[in-house]
Amino acid sequence: MLSGRRLDLLDPTPVDIEIEDIAHGLAFVARWNGQTNGDFPYSVAEHSLLVEALFRRIVPNAPPKWCLAALLHDAPEYVIGDMISPVKAAVGPGYSELDDRLAAAVHLRFGLPASIPKTVKAKIKKADKLSAWLEATQIAGFDKAEANKFFGAPNASLIKGLSIILRPPIDTRHAYVDRHETLLAKMA
Repeated sequence: MLSGRRLDLLDPTPVDIEIEDIAHGLAFVARWNGQTNGDFPYSVAEHSLLVEALFRRIVPNAPPKWCLAALLHDAPEYVIGDMISPVKAAVGPGYSELDDRLAAAVHLRFGLPASIPKTVKAKIKKADKLSAWLEATQIAGFDKAEANKFFGAPNASLIKGLSIILRPPIDTRHAYVDRHETLLAKMA
């Protein structure tokens, strides 16, 4: 990693994980395999910031630790990349197992339980689908009917006023680290 840490992908440990490495990696990983409109790719880091914002709309009184879990929901992709769902399914359970091991190490590193409770995970997944709907309709060329088919029709109040942000990776990286620090401070 750029921090100098050596991360064993098959046996990751929390001490080898740094938020700067996660933010840097995610800021350079393109969602939708880069097949989006705009001057910059839409990164997993930017997506994660949006998912966390949506999660707060879904669960307005969520404790900071679950907001942090939402921000970190795709953190393993900083080293394994972002694969579209059909490819993940074709790869099989090995991908999920690797993702789960990395997620557990990330969670433990930042004071979360290794496994996020199912009820919280379900709310994060809802925010993730809302984000995918916004991405699909704003930058990936889907019309609303097509996005509704794949991601479900969104509750208009949850997405009101939100738009996809495309910015240089360094700006996204800084925003991700800043949000992480804010949430950690609220957990203290």
